[in-house]
Amino acid sequence: MTRLKAPAAEAGRVDAVVAATFPELSRSRAAAIVREGAVWVDGEPVGKPSVKVEAGVTLVVEVPEPAPAEAVPQALPIAVVYEDAAIVVVNKDPGMVVHPAPGHPDGTLVNALLHHIDDLSGIGGVQRPGIVHRLDRGTSGLLVVAKTDAAHVALSAQFAAHTAGRRYLALCLGTPKEAGDTIRSFLARHPKDRLRWASTDGSYGKEAITHWEVLARAGTVTLIGCRLQTGRTHQVRVHLCEAGWPLVGDPVYERRGRRAPASLRDWLAVHPDRPLLHAWRLTLTHPGTGEVRTFEAAPPPDYQEALRAVGIGWPLP
Repeated sequence: MTRLKAPAAEAGRVDAVVAATFPELSRSRAAAIVREGAVWVDGEPVGKPSVKVEAGVTLVVEVPEPAPAEAVPQALPIAVVYEDAAIVVVNKDPGMVVHPAPGHPDGTLVNALLHHIDDLSGIGGVQRPGIVHRLDRGTSGLLVVAKTDAAHVALSAQFAAHTAGRRYLALCLGTPKEAGDTIRSFLARHPKDRLRWASTDGSYGKEAITHWEVLARAGTVTLIGCRLQTGRTHQVRVHLCEAGWPLVGDPVYERRGRRAPASLRDWLAVHPDRPLLHAWRLTLTHPGTGEVRTFEAAPPPDYQEALRAVGIGWPLP
């Protein structure tokens, strides 16, 4: 158990004041600790998060040790691009699920991180890595994970405000006429296929914005760079497919009549269900230092193999 003591940084609800006074605690975590009877104001216990307190009063908070994670640590190989006391940036392999879920109870990135990270302070009172954003199972590339409550709050705010920059490489079937543009729509689950997402008429769904540009052309195949302004489920896959350029190897959003060139037939036979989408660059404000950091990861070997098969070299000229 960790005991924190300091003057209240501001006036207001005690849960908000505790979170403001001790930035390592999120507001939801502070509220939970208040309900547990582990917060004192000028020596008096407070049991309701809604209790109002004045600035400058003495706060004492007893933070319990994080509970063990439900997921079990597993010694799975992961590529760590960067790590410090607040965050870890990994380059996820294609085929790895990010978080345990029905059908994937283990063997996930979270299981691997629980084995790899030995200084987790706990997210929301549970000793687990803070997943701020996700990548589909078949998508490879960069993903940032929080190691502390404070880092989780700060990173979540960046992704919610769309200030964290994410760039993807998408190898697509088709040839856009333009050199680049922006796709805007509202996305929701497909009304007839629950595995798919689709753009709606705008009366429902969540707004999705993808900025794209052509990086290389190779016959009937195009390498497209995508910058995400929002981060909706399947956003890049849906937007590019609906524009007429489905991802090579995407079993969910492939389009009838859109055949891969002969140069990719052998690759597709060896790599089934592998959409060629890679999270290439990630830019964020470090939650501890305030420094803007950009991380980059080259496409994995199977992706580069597909690029070579159609005559696109890496790195790009």
